[in-house]
Amino acid sequence: MGPRALLAEVTTDDQVSALLADLVLRQQAGALGADVELVPAARTVLVDGLADARERTSLAAWLAAWEPHAGDTGTGPLLEVPTVYDGEDLPEVAALWGLSPADAARRHAACEFRVAFCGFSPGFAYLTGLPADLAVPRRATPRTRVPAGSVAVAGAYTGVYPSPSPGGWQLIGHTTLRLWDEQRTPAALLTPGTRVRFVPVTEGATGR
Repeated sequence: MGPRALLAEVTTDDQVSALLADLVLRQQAGALGADVELVPAARTVLVDGLADARERTSLAAWLAAWEPHAGDTGTGPLLEVPTVYDGEDLPEVAALWGLSPADAARRHAACEFRVAFCGFSPGFAYLTGLPADLAVPRRATPRTRVPAGSVAVAGAYTGVYPSPSPGGWQLIGHTTLRLWDEQRTPAALLTPGTRVRFVPVTEGATGR
């Protein structure tokens, strides 16, 4: 990953959470520079911006000795996302789950999700928490434009499109909550570790 970076790979979402938390503690203790960036992904954590070879060697040794363990996923801030479950693909997703569309919406809303990592576009978060038996395939043909605020599922993840973009996830609903705003601090409402609940509402009551 370059002379100023290391990429650590683990095997589960929980281990990513645990490693990230431990790296944050290491940074807070001064063992990593304040400008070092920690970037979680599905099974990796990128540590970028290391000052020099000495810091890189020290971190490599620490990572080699790190013991994988499950992270504490229940302590992040909670964001409630008001959602109208009216997505074009909700009937198809419901059929895959063996439920009616109304029951599928209730089943999804009953889950508590957590932002595992961000990517794809500014403010797009990959949320874990969907039971393994509810994983669904992506669309065979991606849409050329998915509206901002679309709530969607793909594989074991749930996501909300923060801006209009192409996309191949299954659309199950929408929210008017603004997830990405460059004029706001922070710009992204969904950051790694944030807990998320989708709250069913009727059209016109999804909030800002």
